[in-house]
Amino acid sequence: MKPLSSFAPESARALLGLVFDLDDTLLDDGRLSTGALDALYRLSAAGLILLGATGRPAAWGQVLTRQWPVSGMVTENGIIALAQREGRIEVLDRIDREARTARRRELGELVAAIQAEFPDLEPSDDVMGRLADYSFDIAESRVVPADRVRAAADFARARGARVVQSSIQLHVSLDADDKASGVVRFLRLVHGIDPTAATYRFAFIGDSENDASCFAGFHHSFGVANLRGRPSLWPRYRAAREKSHGFIEIADALLGARSRLRP
Repeated sequence: MKPLSSFAPESARALLGLVFDLDDTLLDDGRLSTGALDALYRLSAAGLILLGATGRPAAWGQVLTRQWPVSGMVTENGIIALAQREGRIEVLDRIDREARTARRRELGELVAAIQAEFPDLEPSDDVMGRLADYSFDIAESRVVPADRVRAAADFARARGARVVQSSIQLHVSLDADDKASGVVRFLRLVHGIDPTAATYRFAFIGDSENDASCFAGFHHSFGVANLRGRPSLWPRYRAAREKSHGFIEIADALLGARSRLRP
């Protein structure tokens, strides 16, 4: 990984937008600071399209899309996206409502099997807002030993599930999407941006291994200093500061570079 200072000003100027993770990237232990919110507004005022990409539930995405200066939110690790169009929040799902209901029922059976095998695992407190995946709390309000997390993940994968681990949660789903595919799909459907253009004209900021698809998929990728886990590919650049302070550091660097190049 390269220091943030090595990011070329010309690349900053060419960006159309910025995609960012929430927990431990924009948020500090689940909370939004005034500095981070100000950074979002400054990035938006500079003409950048902003898009959140998170493992948090669709219900969060509906609220945040209304409240923040963003084009939308890609939630549940890429499966469900929310877009604001003509004052309404539109849910973007690859499958129709009937198929989603059937898949949720099948997922419920898998979750019951996981809970029977691993009774020490507890659901995260945001599961009621989810449409397509199920999440266990492994580091948000309690710490689950790493070997138990690995065993539960292996158990779910052996039964056909897709498993994703973030800095705070273990996610189980029956969908193949990841954050990168969800973001690229959103940008195509909502903004008409070609997938190849999206990967070069949008930057991504994240902190953990469930961001690996975006670290790999976007040419310009950034990690905050608290980057953790074992992503299959690390970001190209790394901030010196952690969490929201790192996000603000990256935002300031991008905005500074863009202003220096402005005629």
